[in-house]
Amino acid sequence: MTATYQYSVRDRSGKLLTGTLAADSETAVAQRLRAMGFAPISINVANAGLKKEISIPGFGNRVKMKDLAVMSRQFATMINSGLSLLRALTILREQTQSKALQKVLTEVRNDVETGSSLSAAMSKHPRAFPPLMVNMIRAGEVGGFLDSVLLEIAANYEAEVKLRSKVKSAMTYPVVVLCISLLAVLGMLTFVVPVFAKMFKQLGGKLPAPTQFLVTLSHSMKVLLPVLIVLAIVGGITWSRIRRTEAVRNVVDPFKLKVPIFGQLFRKLALARFARNLGTMMHSGVPILQALDIVADTTGNVVLARAIRDVQGSIRSGESLTAPLTSHPIFPPMVVQMMAVGEDTGALDTMLGKIAQFYDQEVEAMTESLTALIEPIMIALLGGIVGSMIVALYLPIFHIYDLVSGSGG
Repeated sequence: MTATYQYSVRDRSGKLLTGTLAADSETAVAQRLRAMGFAPISINVANAGLKKEISIPGFGNRVKMKDLAVMSRQFATMINSGLSLLRALTILREQTQSKALQKVLTEVRNDVETGSSLSAAMSKHPRAFPPLMVNMIRAGEVGGFLDSVLLEIAANYEAEVKLRSKVKSAMTYPVVVLCISLLAVLGMLTFVVPVFAKMFKQLGGKLPAPTQFLVTLSHSMKVLLPVLIVLAIVGGITWSRIRRTEAVRNVVDPFKLKVPIFGQLFRKLALARFARNLGTMMHSGVPILQALDIVADTTGNVVLARAIRDVQGSIRSGESLTAPLTSHPIFPPMVVQMMAVGEDTGALDTMLGKIAQFYDQEVEAMTESLTALIEPIMIALLGGIVGSMIVALYLPIFHIYDLVSGSGG
């Protein structure tokens, strides 16, 4: 029965190394380690008894794009320096900070050791290694330029990570302000308004309409708040499960492109991702039809994916790459013309790289301007909501003061 064994060894230089291997017995592990040039010190069954790790489904088992970018660049450096594939995989597994990637690299290394190619071993783990990465590595293995392909993968993912971080940083401020606004409203309705309501009840008289609305809403919060929390949790779980389904994406993705201001941002993001991925794959020697098939699944928008499928059909029927793009409004004329020039001159991958660079800069400029625009709007929104509630609470007090002043006069 195959089990995972944790080992400690010393290499030829005397350095102490640790790691894990899957094998049928401790003897098989020892033989494999000696064949690799290591001197075994200790071999034990990993995660045995109380040492077994507890893993929660959905948490900590995902390989991040940033981890893949770092791994690809380190991998390329080691391969270019003359290290064997097995040795490079061992080092990558030991120095990565991601537990999920560490586990996957252990399995990849074991498969490579038993005779599988690197791309075939990686293709067994689609949740960790995207098809784009696997196919580029396959092209690099066939062409004998694995190190340069790995560098291109690293550059591609680093650019993607940078772009995502720009958008996330721009969206962080409005989301935080919105959350603070909601918490402020809920806090006032739950704790502040009931105090004023009790005071108003003792004073008697008819409350102004805004104040009466707040008091009624505050009384209903005892029932509404638990219901809202449950709905938010259920809605979040449901959305996470259905948001990638074809039926939902066919409705949401076209709508995202039509949203004022943000629609342009989503469009530019999708075009940047399309141009970067397609250009990188073509430069690495991946066949055009195969590259288009993979890129269609990585654009993040079903509208752009349909356009790419049309391009595939055009190429299969012997037509040009850019002919069907003019019938899809998501592709601006500049993109179509630049791709046409690249196709005519045989430098389509270079032209796609320039398109990706252009839209990266466009997204960066747009996120900065959006941040500058959204900040004052959100501050005004927060101040308006809290201020309106305070005014509504003090309206009866002003009314009572007027009555007292009138009777005193």
